[in-house]
Amino acid sequence: MVCLGNICRSPLAEGILKSKVDPNKVFVDSAGTGHWHIGDQPDIRSIEVAQKHNVDITNQRGRLFTQEDFLEFDHIFVMDNSNKENVLRLCQEQNNKNKVRLILDELYPGENVDVPDPYYGGEQGFENVYQMLDQACDKIAKRFKF
Repeated sequence: MVCLGNICRSPLAEGILKSKVDPNKVFVDSAGTGHWHIGDQPDIRSIEVAQKHNVDITNQRGRLFTQEDFLEFDHIFVMDNSNKENVLRLCQEQNNKNKVRLILDELYPGENVDVPDPYYGGEQGFENVYQMLDQACDKIAKRFKF
């Protein structure tokens, strides 16, 4: 799960998908394409909306997406088109580019819909993002039979 700073959207997506899969079969992680929040806990508003839905993301820490992630992960879900461009810029092998998808393609195939960044919005923005990611993660978990 990848977003810009790895403190709002991708930590929520990581926590949501982890809550829907068997941790003995699936490793879920998140990262950001920017370096500003490396080592930081998720935004308090992400933590609060996750807790409201019985998902704990307090142990997550921000990290930077790297080229090694293409080797580590079978699927790379990005939150928006800008994140996708940044991730693909790091990709050196054509076959790894196929791993990168917009997470909302799960709900709106081929429409290139972004998960809005709730950072500068209010609490309702975080709830809206949670709901989008929850629906997308339901589809991911069912599609891959995790």
